[in-house]
Amino acid sequence: MKKYNLPVILLRGIVLLPQNTLKLEFDAKNTDNNVIDMSLLFHDNYILVVSEYDNKKLPKIGVLSKIENNLVLPNGNTRVDIKGLRRVNIIEFLNLNKLKEPLESIVSEIKIEKVANEEIIINKLVKEIKSYVKNIPYISNSMVSLIEKEKSLDKFTDIVVPTLISNKERVLEYLNTTLPLIRGEMLLKDIYQEKEMFQIERDIDMKIRKEMDDSQKEYLLKEKIKLLKEELGESSTKDSEITKIKKRIEKIACPKKVKERLNFELYRYETVSNMSPEVNVIRDYIEWLLDLPWNIFTEDNNDLKSVKTSLDQSHYGLEDVKQRIIEYLAVKQLSKNNNSPIICLVGPPGVGKTSLAFSIANAMKRNFVKISVSGIKDESEILGHRKTYVGASPGRIITSLKKAKSSNPLFLIDEIDKMSHDYNNPVNSLLSVLDPEQNQYFSDNYIEEDFDLSHVLFILTANYIEDIPEALKDRLEIINISGYTEFEKLDIATHHLLPKILKENGLKENFVHISDDIILKIIRNYTKEAGVRELKRQLDKIVRKIITQIVLNNIKINKINITEKVLEKYLGKEKYKFNTKTKAKIGVVNGLAYTVYGGDILPIEVNYFKGKGNLILTGSLGDVMKESASIALSYLKSNYQYYNIDYNQLINNDIHIHVPEGAIKKDGPSAGIALTLAILSALTKTKISNTLALTGEITLRGQVLAIGGLKEKTIGALRSGIKTIIIPSENTKDLEELPPEVKDNINFIKVKNFKEIYKVIKNA
Repeated sequence: MKKYNLPVILLRGIVLLPQNTLKLEFDAKNTDNNVIDMSLLFHDNYILVVSEYDNKKLPKIGVLSKIENNLVLPNGNTRVDIKGLRRVNIIEFLNLNKLKEPLESIVSEIKIEKVANEEIIINKLVKEIKSYVKNIPYISNSMVSLIEKEKSLDKFTDIVVPTLISNKERVLEYLNTTLPLIRGEMLLKDIYQEKEMFQIERDIDMKIRKEMDDSQKEYLLKEKIKLLKEELGESSTKDSEITKIKKRIEKIACPKKVKERLNFELYRYETVSNMSPEVNVIRDYIEWLLDLPWNIFTEDNNDLKSVKTSLDQSHYGLEDVKQRIIEYLAVKQLSKNNNSPIICLVGPPGVGKTSLAFSIANAMKRNFVKISVSGIKDESEILGHRKTYVGASPGRIITSLKKAKSSNPLFLIDEIDKMSHDYNNPVNSLLSVLDPEQNQYFSDNYIEEDFDLSHVLFILTANYIEDIPEALKDRLEIINISGYTEFEKLDIATHHLLPKILKENGLKENFVHISDDIILKIIRNYTKEAGVRELKRQLDKIVRKIITQIVLNNIKINKINITEKVLEKYLGKEKYKFNTKTKAKIGVVNGLAYTVYGGDILPIEVNYFKGKGNLILTGSLGDVMKESASIALSYLKSNYQYYNIDYNQLINNDIHIHVPEGAIKKDGPSAGIALTLAILSALTKTKISNTLALTGEITLRGQVLAIGGLKEKTIGALRSGIKTIIIPSENTKDLEELPPEVKDNINFIKVKNFKEIYKVIKNA
């Protein structure tokens, strides 16, 4: 018989069975902390958990357990999760009379013999448990899914008992019964007994209802409870609390099933002793059910013009999102359909996704709640813990609805793309929340009653759409939010950011004047972002330095104008520079680039020299851009006569393509026609105008295909001094979205084939 030593945790008033998890918190001065440390340091997290008898005798059977989580709280306390593994025999306890020494034990394994006809017994138990759960309304059916696939009778009984059996002494009997077959028989007996007792109680209730009217029943029950409490010597504080709960239950407009559950839990609360640990658990559960906003709705703002005005005042642009909210309110107003869409805003950081959701809630006059799911690893944080756990509580969804105080708030779920994707995938827990077909039956593990989420307007945010799992993405209405252009940032800074900063710092609206040119300089040379967060920081920095000078020098100024010289004094030297056009050279062509920070020109250089017809690519080019270069060369080789290229140049020379700023990664197909023209320029000694830029994908047949990000690219081109841009004909529709400044100062040439570009160059 193998013996080994284990540290011991002695439970009082609680029984832990194998296959179950117990959450405990220890005071910083508690000697049990030494037991935890001993387990972690010397016993590979293993520990013996025993339950103390009422007669104070230490037991002979304990549960070999393992510490799964160990967290030191800010107040010095220690919180641990202990998972019961299997029963063991306790041979001896050590350090019993040493108060400051951790309790230890010597234990040996219990051999579990195979049970004959085990599968038949388990099937019988499953059948009886399903019948039991179905017939008794206050028992949750969530347990059934845990046991349906269990093949071991030993584990089966340990999983079921904590849920079905509430009597501590009876649970101790199960713990001390090592034979699975006997535990199975005990469980069947308890199920039959509980079903019989429930039937008797129901029959008595039916008989009393027939013989008594409501007033007589209420009087007799009250008198009975009063006498029982007098015998137990309990105080009347609980009576007043029960009276308040009854009044709240009468007033609450919850579903019928929830009200039945409340009445049953109140009955349990009335009958359970104040000394029982169950009393606080029951009261907390009743409070949660009463505090949830069952059928409480706020009235939406149906003045669509007012909603649009409010959104325009708080956020510049973002028309797609604003229009979707207006459409939702219009459809809801006309059709009386209360089901809400599940919207996901996808875009780079700083473009206003989170703040826009708050503004939408204000405009619609809905309550607003927000959770961030970044880094969540456990689905119980979303769906809550079962009440069998010590210190169990609802998940974030139910907790937030309690804070919202309405059943139709605007619920923001932030950073959905940053959720953990490990084995305990919490993303799956959101499927029932965000599926319009099933979220009206959402059930939290703690609450155990359905709560209708179909009236909640869910808005999710993400930075990268590719990081959202496909199963979740399928349930979402994706709205892409691109980064702001320079002119949009200028408008935001002038009409939103600067006035807000001045107001926050106690200054008059026109106290600081910054011209459009200076703001554009800040945007271009002191920030590099898709949104406006850094821009706000730079403007805030300017205002702070002005205030500091005023206070230190005790001077009075009515107005201050920020010049370029003053700007450098406050913000220092320029941090960023964009590419600018260079002198026209053979083999050099301006392409256009689009990044999350905006648009820019992309000079492409081509040279050739004696070799074997190889293609050399440098400048940190991605795979797609490398393929575009290969396509460009192949196209020119197959059409060398049309473009008057000496074929010997193509086969007896190596062609080198370089895109400057080699440290920056570059990729995408939109540089195809620019690469082709750069190679053609080098081979034919044709100088291309430095005020010309191109963007478009090219095929092996010379077709020019559409590209994305035209708005940002053209703004970057205008800033760099470009006068003419060649674009694919398929992008003609995108010209309508361009700012007036771009349309007025740039000539757009639309082409379908590269031969059209060649004609433009020849006639230039």
